[in-house]
Amino acid sequence: MTPVAFSCSSATTDGRQPETIGGWWVGYRAKGTCQSVKPGQSIKLFVHTSHSSQKPKLSSTMAPMEDPSSSAMTRMEPPETPLLPITAAVSTAAFDGMASIGEDILHNILSKLPAQSFASAACVSRTWNAVCGSILSRPKFASALSLNPSLQDALQEIVEQVLSEPIRPHFAILTIEYTNYVLEEAHRLIDQRFNSSIPIITSEASGIIGRDAKTDEFREVKFEFFDAMPDIGQRHRRGILLTVGYVPGLKIDLIPLLHRQGPMIDKFVMDIRDFTSSVSDSKSPEAILMFGDPSCDMKPVLSKMDHAMSKESIVVGNEGGRFKHTSCHNQSSICSSARGYDAVALVFARDKAKFTGQGKIQFLLSMGAGIAAVGPAYKAASVKVRNHEYSTWITAKREGLNHILDGHQILDDLDNELEDDIDSDLFVGVTKRRKCSFGSEKVIWKTSLAYHHVLDVDEQYLYLRALDIKTGDSFRFHVPDQKIARSSCSSVSESFRMWKQLQKIDTCQNARSAALNRGKEVIGAFIFTCCGRGESFFGEPNVDSSPILDNFPGIPLAGMFCCGEISRGPLISSNSGGQEASFTESCVHVYSAVYLVLTYDPSPCMP
Repeated sequence: MTPVAFSCSSATTDGRQPETIGGWWVGYRAKGTCQSVKPGQSIKLFVHTSHSSQKPKLSSTMAPMEDPSSSAMTRMEPPETPLLPITAAVSTAAFDGMASIGEDILHNILSKLPAQSFASAACVSRTWNAVCGSILSRPKFASALSLNPSLQDALQEIVEQVLSEPIRPHFAILTIEYTNYVLEEAHRLIDQRFNSSIPIITSEASGIIGRDAKTDEFREVKFEFFDAMPDIGQRHRRGILLTVGYVPGLKIDLIPLLHRQGPMIDKFVMDIRDFTSSVSDSKSPEAILMFGDPSCDMKPVLSKMDHAMSKESIVVGNEGGRFKHTSCHNQSSICSSARGYDAVALVFARDKAKFTGQGKIQFLLSMGAGIAAVGPAYKAASVKVRNHEYSTWITAKREGLNHILDGHQILDDLDNELEDDIDSDLFVGVTKRRKCSFGSEKVIWKTSLAYHHVLDVDEQYLYLRALDIKTGDSFRFHVPDQKIARSSCSSVSESFRMWKQLQKIDTCQNARSAALNRGKEVIGAFIFTCCGRGESFFGEPNVDSSPILDNFPGIPLAGMFCCGEISRGPLISSNSGGQEASFTESCVHVYSAVYLVLTYDPSPCMP
């Protein structure tokens, strides 16, 4: 790495206060302190000059800068490796001389800077700002994981990796394991790194999916408590995953759900619509990433959202994982369990004020199933709801018969229909027909499918983890099925393959796009997959990630193992030629894998 010293042009130092770009203070280090830039002042950027193919890293000299207004100034620490200084005269004339190297060379140099130095370089002059703007003319997605047992060291590794290239993050998502890392401490540390200037979510999960910050090896890591077959040498596995995104053309905000009572759900959905309509020409956002607390039943929340939003709005996420969040509007970090927040939504809305010539970010949704329906259909005969236990006790009738069955009789009846005994998780899929309303809008009847875990049985009842079941609701039992899961992964992969083929055809037919090489490109992807899947379920690694790895190799990919996978919106499928095909009957799934792919089309708004 080589430090490049240069002076600042007076064109960009007309008394403006330093500002934050992507969470970094745009100030400059001079004489060993963090200061505001002044005309003619010498500042340094550090450029990697190694011929290695590795990506540039943030060195210890590139820690986040403190607020220049603070009385505590941060002294530059010596780098881990020797730096070869390249000295330039401390004058505006000298800077003008540097500009003579040409925009192509300057573009090449600045494009290799880490995010913090890149943000500083963008404020050197109008010329440099324009070059930096061209480098970040397209959206960017970055993700990295670390299995370092030290929280601080792991966080340092992933922050350095995701900010090792030019990016101005619009959001950050930190995913940690349930047991070994402390949620509050992890969120406090990541919040400090980004100075609370962007929406930040720290969420607990059953495992993480992504590339290792140190080795670049792709990993699907299930944490020990959720891994049915942990390796002997990895019984104390820990992990942390950071994802950041730069998404020009979209507006982003965090909307929290205070608690799940009906009026607050209405307010939550209305807050999403109000934000969306304030920044775009629609009431419905493009996409939402949802994170729910384990104590919250997200099904009625998703049902309300499904009713109030357009069919094109995509919602994905994790139903059951504690979280903390920091909104750029509210500088204090908020914990789900401590403050009674049941969920938080990271909302992506189309920006109605986007610049001319700006392309369009789009979202593709697909889902792979992992359960099979078994046995006959039943109807709930008697229902007892235990809100404080988050459970429902039922008896049932087999459809077409009048005899009421208790818990043991229901399972005995099911066993008689099956060739093999059930030795895995057991769920019921309940078909519900309910009135649905939102605000003053017309009340409608809506049919949906909800999956509930079977907790226990006895000589009286079948015990379900559920609250919203009524007498007369019909249901069938479902069990995890590896063959269906593999087949679904293959179908998802095929749908993505056909989508790629369609993009090639569209680009070739559009002569202008073909000439300018402006076809759609994939910029990143999210995976939300069940904690019951993974290597222990399939018998081999990376099966859940294979549809992305096979079709979009090398793109940034972030994922988590969930306790309830959220998926709502139009799905692409191989049966529809890679086009949007159908909607899922349920918004919260079990033993599934949900895929959200971010694409960018530079052509729609091009002159």
